[in-house]
Amino acid sequence: MTDARETATQAAPAPVPLLEPREGIPPVTASPDALADIVAAFAAGSGPVAIDAERASGYRYGQRAYLVQLRRAGAGTALIDPVGCPDLSTLGAALDGAEWVLHAATQDLPCLEETGMRPARLFDTELAGRLAGFPRVGLGAMVENVLGYALEKGHSAVDWSTRPLPEPWLHYAALDVELLVDLRDALEAELREQGKLDWALEEFAAIAAAPPPAPRVDPWRRTSGMHKVRRRRQIAVVRELWNTRDRVARERDVSPGRVLTDAAIVAAALDSPLNVHALAVLPGFGHRMGRRQLEQWQAAIDRARALPDRELPQPGPSFTGPPPPRAWADKDPAAAARLSAARASVSALAEELNLPQENLITPDTVRRLCWEPPAEISPEAVSAILSGLGARPWQVGLVTVPLTAALAVEGPVQAPQ
Repeated sequence: MTDARETATQAAPAPVPLLEPREGIPPVTASPDALADIVAAFAAGSGPVAIDAERASGYRYGQRAYLVQLRRAGAGTALIDPVGCPDLSTLGAALDGAEWVLHAATQDLPCLEETGMRPARLFDTELAGRLAGFPRVGLGAMVENVLGYALEKGHSAVDWSTRPLPEPWLHYAALDVELLVDLRDALEAELREQGKLDWALEEFAAIAAAPPPAPRVDPWRRTSGMHKVRRRRQIAVVRELWNTRDRVARERDVSPGRVLTDAAIVAAALDSPLNVHALAVLPGFGHRMGRRQLEQWQAAIDRARALPDRELPQPGPSFTGPPPPRAWADKDPAAAARLSAARASVSALAEELNLPQENLITPDTVRRLCWEPPAEISPEAVSAILSGLGARPWQVGLVTVPLTAALAVEGPVQAPQ
């Protein structure tokens, strides 16, 4: 079996800079008439379709696409502006049945679906790289290690909502799909040689069939620095400030962090200022913030302060899963022993197969199995639980036997970290 990690670290010629798209930079498609021409061209093309999307993370509210790039044999490269062409369902219909090639598909699929595009089949070059054992799976690293070309990556974090888009950015965007199908073909060959292609195809099918992610419950609990906030009244301040910030950010279409930082929210929760004068001296509420802004944040704090105790949020989110692993040794020493043995067996198998442990089986699946094992330990029972928790058939086939053995382990162990 080829060791992609070893191959990637072997001495190799310097990568060749990829300077220009083969047909040059195409014009940006921003009107229905121009989109109709693109739809016709890509419907007449052949083979897989390379697709990428650029968002304005850190600048705009939400994760909508501000540029969609495509490339297909017989059609060339297209750059589409979803602001001018917000409905791309006709393009999605034209590509129905074609295999989409994306890098880190789960990042781009939600914003593409907002435009009316969803693949029936896909090939994820990042996930393929993980399964093949490559140590670095970013697009630039994969193109360099697998194809020997160097991609420019200088514009990945720019504000893609800018209009008009500067030509250097369009140049970068076009090159992102230039070699994506070539990378797909090389990785397919690598996976086939390693005997992992069927595993990858199962993963790709699961991604394509997955429903849109459900909205997070209590997203305000993910405020950075939240672990410092202990009292329920302070937690209520975080909730009120977060919700107010989210409303303002949505109305202004800007990233919430540009309205008010997480650090400022936590500082206000810990201090709980009584008026705007006290609020203004806290980090993140400085002299650049106007009186009206300060008043809206103080009003949120005052609302939290006025809540009756019964309406205060609980310190931690409610969940039905097992407790944090560090608590297992005290709560259930036998479960802690099972988890320690299961982790060791998964780690050893992942090393043998040359792929990341989390791709072999998710840590959450292992924890849930070890916390609530079947009444009678058997490969059949373990396999059924793994499948019920969402493990793919290839994963179930590989980990069932070692995890069944791990569930039989007994005895006190140190708390898993």
